[in-house]
Amino acid sequence: MIYKDKKIIVLFLFPAILFLVGFLYIPFLMSVANSAYNITDLAGINKTFIGWGNYAELIRDVNIHTAIKNTFIMMILCVVFELGLGALFALFVDGIRRGAKFYRTVFFFPVVIPATAIGLMFVLFYDYNIGLFNQLIMKFGGDKVLWMTEASAIYMIAIPTIWQYVGFYFVLVLTGISAIPEDIYESAYLDGITGIKKTIYITIPLIKGVLKSSLILVITGALKIFDLAWTIAPKGVPSGKSYLLGTYQYNMVYEAYRVGYGCAIAVLIVVLGLGISLLVNKFLKEEEL
Repeated sequence: MIYKDKKIIVLFLFPAILFLVGFLYIPFLMSVANSAYNITDLAGINKTFIGWGNYAELIRDVNIHTAIKNTFIMMILCVVFELGLGALFALFVDGIRRGAKFYRTVFFFPVVIPATAIGLMFVLFYDYNIGLFNQLIMKFGGDKVLWMTEASAIYMIAIPTIWQYVGFYFVLVLTGISAIPEDIYESAYLDGITGIKKTIYITIPLIKGVLKSSLILVITGALKIFDLAWTIAPKGVPSGKSYLLGTYQYNMVYEAYRVGYGCAIAVLIVVLGLGISLLVNKFLKEEEL
């Protein structure tokens, strides 16, 4: 068989490995190296070695503390609502025999819309004077609401983020459910297991692998949120209270021209992503035992 020839396997894997090394590992190592410098231009010409200085500043930086807090809030909201609603919708649609394709298309449609387009749409929704939300409130006799406040900004960013990606996890979970053999359900039906009992005792246990993979994707994805958040709340408005790690890093590099400090933030994002992923994997493995 072809799989016995290891040279063929290496040949087919080589382009993917080359891509990963060139566009992931080498840039990350360059970021680690640049994080030891104070770089004041995008070309990296004007730089001064400062060792651990950028990392020491991370500990003192109030905006980083805000960004980390907001990122973890976003992570929790995404786990609960993105994955939670996606799985719930998948369980509902799985029980529908007519019109299932329609629901699949409707739920998945936001995923294919560019994040910046969704961000601009919600900017118009949130506008205090002409926004759709305030227009609806006033139509029913209410007073206009300032949606983007220091306390609510992160949640206003979370709403479109969750709306966009619920369909992605809906499709993942629904695909996992569709892979369950029908004879298992038929045997359960003969034993009198139907309705909610079928979901609890058969469907959910058999899609645990899909749910666990989706959980890791949600958690790591929350660390990388940038384009939609930057469109809705550029430069952490209002008053830097809506910064996420991705948006604050972008602001440091391309607005403040602090490339070295931005590289230190990039390293922090990678370390947090790896650490959380390892913890989740370890927890899930312990649950299996």
